Amino acid sequence: MIMMMGSQRDLDMLSGNGHDRQPWTLEEARALHKFMGDWNNALVESGEFVEAHGLSAPAHARRVSVRDGVPVVTEGPYPETQEVLVGYTTVECESFDRATEIAARLADTPFPEHARLDRPWYVDVRPIDDQAPEPEI
Repeated sequence: MIMMMGSQRDLDMLSGNGHDRQPWTLEEARALHKFMGDWNNALVESGEFVEAHGLSAPAHARRVSVRDGVPVVTEGPYPETQEVLVGYTTVECESFDRATEIAARLADTPFPEHARLDRPWYVDVRPIDDQAPEPEI
């Protein structure tokens, strides 16, 4: 699984709602979407694509924890600098090294020169562990 992280501020800037940064132009956003589409289509053509989803903005998220046996729900958005999962792509390929090569193309996503993220752009790659341990009986 190739995971993309971001913050509410990052998404606001991309959508044109960035108040403390220069928002992306429509052309810049289209270029990003074209890059992402080309990246996904190459995976479909190679037979390595399994699925991909973008997630809604952190403003629509809820964090659930339990304190003293009582559920505590925190509504998004979370503090602006907090990173959250914003999307993922699942690939099925010959090796972890190949998955890393695929992720490297995404990690090289072009951004406008004025675009400043809260942190350097990266993606995480992790194998999916579909071998759940057998329960002891």
